[in-house]
Amino acid sequence: MDVLLGIGTRKGLFLARSRDGRKTWEVSPPQFPVADVKALAIDTRSETPRVLAGVLNSHFGPTMVVSDDLGQTWSEPDDAPLAFPDDTDAALQGVWQIKPATEAEPDVVYAGVEPSALFRSEDGGRSFELVRGLWDHPHRTQWQPGGGGLALHTILPHPADTRRMAVAMSTGGVYQTTDGGESWRPTNKGVTADFMPGELPEWGQCVHKVALDAADPDTMYLQNHGGVFRSTDSGERWQSIDGGLPPSNFGFPIVAHPRRPGVIYTFPLVADMDRFRFPPDAKCAVYRSEDGGQTWSALSDGLPEVPFWAAVMRDAMCADDAEPTGIYFGTRNGEVYCSADEGDHWQLVADKLPDVLCVRAAVIG
Repeated sequence: MDVLLGIGTRKGLFLARSRDGRKTWEVSPPQFPVADVKALAIDTRSETPRVLAGVLNSHFGPTMVVSDDLGQTWSEPDDAPLAFPDDTDAALQGVWQIKPATEAEPDVVYAGVEPSALFRSEDGGRSFELVRGLWDHPHRTQWQPGGGGLALHTILPHPADTRRMAVAMSTGGVYQTTDGGESWRPTNKGVTADFMPGELPEWGQCVHKVALDAADPDTMYLQNHGGVFRSTDSGERWQSIDGGLPPSNFGFPIVAHPRRPGVIYTFPLVADMDRFRFPPDAKCAVYRSEDGGQTWSALSDGLPEVPFWAAVMRDAMCADDAEPTGIYFGTRNGEVYCSADEGDHWQLVADKLPDVLCVRAAVIG
């Protein structure tokens, strides 16, 4: 089994590869070494895998780069593949999410950006157009930036209906379309917004990440600024599922197993104590639920001992498509870990890297 792991950091992109079932890894030198890489995708829908990365260079600005040879060479077009139309009076500040569509649309790729907007590509990610239906939504001008900025960070195409999609942003919440992006509505009922007074708002929540269940796309899991939630009716109503987690219900990532219904992963942090944002009791542990969030187990075999003073960001945890599934996460102190058995045991893939912002993994052979 040949697995590719992309690691986006504050100073470039690292590509790790395992050809022996994820027992050992070869890690490349950094590419784009003076750029933030907040978003990655490994598109395996065609015979030749395509790697896409959102690159933010402090001098040249943000762009999208594409490789069809596993990172040996990159397409860096002279004309920006992602740009706001002139009439929007907006400028691209960065790419936060890259999401290939389903097999039914093999050339379609979506990008979520800062300021919060959705772009669509019909040529595999080489050029994009703004999804006007979301940009023109009357709520958009009132969305506020979270601690990391005003960014659309989650894109969830419906696996069976190409006209349906959910997106999420901080702060704005979850929005969904059923007509191919022409219109959008907020679906946040039950999601808390402790920083806003009064009753729970229709929108404006600081949602950190959302994932779809493996078997039922109407079941969704959400890591909020305060709380972990589940919806079984495609986001119409959300219920808290953080009862079995540590007392702090803050965190950034939420990852759903690609094949096992009800199996999800998160990495809890302590929040809002002067932005403390370290693991509870300084213990490095991934938490897994195998029953849709009713109960949780801490997984730490092979992870660092206490004290552990690092966080895991919203896209710095992922699952691959192997059997058994590999789970990965990267930390803000430059460590990347892999579990080849769905979280039961962990091994170090790389350390002493720059601050890890995102990880993506896929079987490529």
